[in-house]
Parts: sequence; structure tokens; C-alpha cells
Amino acid sequence: MEKDRSTLKAVLVGLGAVLYGASPIDLVPEILAGPLGFGDDAVVLIGAGVAIWRIMRNRNARRRAAAAQPAPPQYWPSESPR
Repeated sequence: MEKDRSTLKAVLVGLGAVLYGASPIDLVPEILAGPLGFGDDAVVLIGAGVAIWRIMRNRNARRRAAAAQPAPPQYWPSESPR
């Protein structure tokens, strides 16, 4: 069974958005455009929110699909399927 790393992906996307907003590189648009420079911060945060929402939605869909499948038959170690 494959390990689900969607929560890690969502956390990394959010962390990347927060780090971008706090980075010195992000100060350049604020200095050049004044208050309008905060628009890029809004775009990054909205984009990160949408990305996180999609990651978690897909994770929940995969979990529902896995739960809907019947479990394979279980055999005792001494038995074999015939």
C-alpha cells in the first residue's frame, strides 16, 4: 500500500506561502507599488489556499474510494485459497 503524503504536501504549500510573504524579496513590490504591492501577497495566499483545498479534496476522494472497495479475503497461514 502506498503511503499518503498529501498532508505533508498541504503543509509545505502553506509554509511556502507564509515564507514568501515574510521574505525580503517580497518587500520589493511593496516598496515599488506602495499599498498595491500587497496584491501579490493576496494572490500567493489565495493560490496556496486553493492548492491546499485541491490536495485535501483529492485525498478524501481516494480514501472514500478505498473504503468502498471490498476487503480481500483473509486466509489463515495454514490455509491456501483453492
